[in-house]
Amino acid sequence: MTPNQQETFIFDTRFGRIIALKEEGIIRAKSIRYAHSERFQKPVAAESSSSNIVAPEKTPVCPQTLSPLVEKMIGATPVDSFEADEFTQYLSITRPETVSENEKLPVIVWIHGGSHEIGCGDLATSDPSEWVKEQYVIVVAVSYRLGLFGFLGGDETRPANLGLLDMIEALKWIKTHIADFSGDENNITLLGQSSGGDAIAHLMISEGVEDLFQRVIIQSAPLGLRHQRQKMAAEFLKKTEALKDETDVLKMMDEYGKFLPSIIKYGLKAAMPFGTQYGCFPLCKEEESVGMWKKNAMKYDVLIGLNNNETAFYLKTSEALNKYFGTGLGLKIMDKTVEKTTEFIYGNPARRFAENLADAGGNVYLFRIYSTLKDNHIGASHCIDLPLIFGNESAWKSSEMLKDIPWSRIHENGKKLRALWAEFARTGKIADTSEKPEILEIRKM
Repeated sequence: MTPNQQETFIFDTRFGRIIALKEEGIIRAKSIRYAHSERFQKPVAAESSSSNIVAPEKTPVCPQTLSPLVEKMIGATPVDSFEADEFTQYLSITRPETVSENEKLPVIVWIHGGSHEIGCGDLATSDPSEWVKEQYVIVVAVSYRLGLFGFLGGDETRPANLGLLDMIEALKWIKTHIADFSGDENNITLLGQSSGGDAIAHLMISEGVEDLFQRVIIQSAPLGLRHQRQKMAAEFLKKTEALKDETDVLKMMDEYGKFLPSIIKYGLKAAMPFGTQYGCFPLCKEEESVGMWKKNAMKYDVLIGLNNNETAFYLKTSEALNKYFGTGLGLKIMDKTVEKTTEFIYGNPARRFAENLADAGGNVYLFRIYSTLKDNHIGASHCIDLPLIFGNESAWKSSEMLKDIPWSRIHENGKKLRALWAEFARTGKIADTSEKPEILEIRKM
């Protein structure tokens, strides 16, 4: 085959006859529906099919408003290749082309980030093909309901945590069916970045997840924003009440943004207005959460960490802020602000999370990613881990975040990081003798 040619591959599974595509050393089965739902209702498992299961022409994505910051820093979203779908309960499976008979590969489940508001499991910037080929693993990317549809709620007509329940339904599907794709149903690792990492931390204490996964990798989770969100969520829910029956989902996206300024009074947590909600199924009350994590500490191997300059992604890219804080004393103030906010939102909460689990007997690793380039003014910012984990140079070529970083450095460090994360997914351990990228600090708690 020439580089861009594809041929079909058929998975005969208990769920149905799934038509996949074979390309450049991998096989990908895209956009398999794992559940159905009605608006603001809990997901119901999709039933097996007697017909061929074929991916839709366009990738389903939960209705959302594009983020100008994400478009600038990561890259433009190819909107023409996506189709808005309010009920985005889909998953995609990527595995190596050649797998020996009866072989079972470790499974990594990708839970994307995006402030519980934007994103999709199937973005080119998180295409796992390089990782799958290098490390001989299976990656399953999960899409789920976002924003108004999945992470607001809080009353009988609009329940909370629907996006989290979607993820649980996806994990049940994976547990039941992944062996038909040569995956090991007893070796499943959840990988999440940003709000995806936040979701995974809360899946660890959710009802209904027994035996669905064994390990977690939590990258850049904003756990510092998880506290005392109930009042803000209730106010936001009330203000968006008039939108709940709107049939035009794109109009809903336009309208809800008008209410965001009213919750700025809640401080930093208002930067992420949507989220998981304690005291609503499947989560415990907030005051019980640390105890629940400790209680479950020995159930899961945990790898958690952050990038050293997380909030530079937001602060150092602002033209308004750079006007006053881009040089001299202003830059020193900016650097200190990045340091303080990174520790408050990401660093200190990750360390406390790791310490609590380790104190309760858990197997926990804590990591931090640094920038070693002097000319990279935003350093190791939020999202810098994504090109390291997923590679795919062509998808990242327009990224403003990487403009001062040679791709050769991304590839060199990324290949080593992918090997470490795959080692953890296979064994739950990272050996002292394993080769580590120069940008990484990691320690066993």
